[in-house]
Formats: sequence, C-alpha cells, structure tokens
Amino acid sequence: MNSEKAKPTNYRDLLVWQKAFGLVKEIYILTGEFPAHEKYGLVTQMRRAVVSVPSNIAEGQARHSTREFILFISHAEGSAAELETQLLVSVELGYCGDGKTSQVFDSITEVRKMLGSLRRKLAARLLTTNH
Repeated sequence: MNSEKAKPTNYRDLLVWQKAFGLVKEIYILTGEFPAHEKYGLVTQMRRAVVSVPSNIAEGQARHSTREFILFISHAEGSAAELETQLLVSVELGYCGDGKTSQVFDSITEVRKMLGSLRRKLAARLLTTNH
C-alpha cells in the first residue's frame, strides 16, 4: 500500500475547497438573521465574497496550469479577507454578536491559512518545474 497521499484530481477533493464550501453555509445562515434593510447591502456583499472563495479555488484547479491556479488562489485569499472585513463591520454595527461570529471568524482564519499554504506549495512547485 502506498502511504503517499493521492494527488487531488478534482477541486472537490481539496480540503481547502471543502472548508470554504462549508463557510458558505455558515455565512448564509448568519446573514439570514441580518436586518431587512441590509438585504441589498452587507448581506449581498458578504454572500458574494464567501461564494467567491470556493468558486475561485474550483476555477483555478480546473485551469490545469499551476501559474493560473496560483492566481485564482490569490483571488480566493482576497475574497476571504474581504469577507472578514465585512464580518467585522457587521459586528461593529450590531448585526451579529460574538457568540454567533466566533466560529465564523475561526473558519475564515482556517481557510485563509490553508489558501496561503496552498499558494506557497504551488509557487514552490512552479519554481522546481518551470511551468
């Protein structure tokens, strides 16, 4: 039996995509409780930002180019940072409290760390293969 991890053949095999996909549900549930007047404000912005994270991971992996994958991972990192900022604004405005957001902040942090790690690994692969 080979103890080496199998190389993901699909974006859905990537743990970072799975975690980011789970974050989508967390944000949709959280923003579902926001005031109605924010439906086209923060709610829309946060939902677009969170959906952008797994979407960019998927699109980058599907491009079959390490260079392009790195670019899309960077886009996902940007969307995750945008989401974190919007969540901070939401807390500051009193739309959600610490009790409901601490797990979401933890999830965002975990996804951001995983994205950074993946980007660095891809960049190292790019340097060694010259693709």
